[in-house]
Amino acid sequence: MLSADHAAAAQYRELRQATRDGRPEAALELLRTMSAKVRVRIVRMIDAAQLGHVGGDLSVTDILVTLFGAVLDVDPEHPRAPGRDRFILSKGHCAAALYSTLAHCGYFADKELDTFMAPLSALNGHPNRRKVPGVETNTGPLGHGFPVAVGSALAARLTGGNWRTVVVLGDGEMQEGSNWEAAMTAGHHRLSSLTAVVDRNRLQQGARTEDTKTLEPLADKWTAFGWEARVVDGHDHAALLTAFGPARDGRPVAVIADTVKGKGVSFMEDRVEWHHKVPDRQQAQAAIEELSR
Repeated sequence: MLSADHAAAAQYRELRQATRDGRPEAALELLRTMSAKVRVRIVRMIDAAQLGHVGGDLSVTDILVTLFGAVLDVDPEHPRAPGRDRFILSKGHCAAALYSTLAHCGYFADKELDTFMAPLSALNGHPNRRKVPGVETNTGPLGHGFPVAVGSALAARLTGGNWRTVVVLGDGEMQEGSNWEAAMTAGHHRLSSLTAVVDRNRLQQGARTEDTKTLEPLADKWTAFGWEARVVDGHDHAALLTAFGPARDGRPVAVIADTVKGKGVSFMEDRVEWHHKVPDRQQAQAAIEELSR
C-alpha cells in the first residue's frame, strides 16, 4: 500500500480551508489551478506508459478535482478513517485521472505517478483498493462500481454512519443493466447520502453514445427511478460545487455533468478515437503545451 505525502497533504488542507473560510473566489482559483496540473500530469503519465484512456481522463478531471478539493470529507493521511466520505470511480478505466488527483491531494507521492502501468506498479490500469489509498473498491468492469456505492450508502444507514457516498460513472457505462438495478434500489430506499455523477461526454469506445444506445432524456430517466436529477456544466467548478450540494428532499442525487472528451487539448476534444488512443511524443508535447497556457 502506498503511503501519504505529508507535504502535499498539508497543501491540500490549505485548499480545503479556503473553501470552509467562505472565500469562494480563492477556492475556485485553487481548483482551476489544480485541474490544470492534474491534466498535464495525466498526459505525462499516459505518454510515459504508452497506455491509458486519455480522452475520458481529461473529461472527468474537473469533476474529480472539485469533489476531492472542496466536497468530500476525507483525509489523505488517514485514508481509512471510519467516518470518511466514500468515493468510487465506477468508470475505472480512467484511473490516471484518479491517481493524479489523489497524488495532488497527498494520498501518495507524486513520483509514484511515474510508475503508471509499469510491471508490478501499484498504479495499474484500473484502481486497486489493496494498493492505492483513497480507492474504496476495485473497478474496471463497467457497471460494478455503482452497485457497490449503493451498498456503501445502505451500510451508512444500517450502522448509523453519517458518511456520504459519491460514485462517478461514464455515460457509455449507463448502458449496463446493473446500473439501472442499482438506481432503482437506491431510489426505493431513498438513499439521500448517495450522489451519482455521470461524466456525460457523449462518446464511448468506437462511437457516440446516442449512436450505440439512446440515453436521452437521461435526466428524466433518473427522475423516473426516484432520484433528484441535476444537469450541470462538468467543467465549471462553481456550478459543480452547487450541484454537489446535499439532497433537498430525501432522494438520492444524480448529477449529469456535461463534459467534453479530451477537454483542454484541441486536437483531442470530442474525438472518438481518443477514447483509447495514446499520443505519440510530439502529440503529447503539444498537448502539455496547450494545457499549460
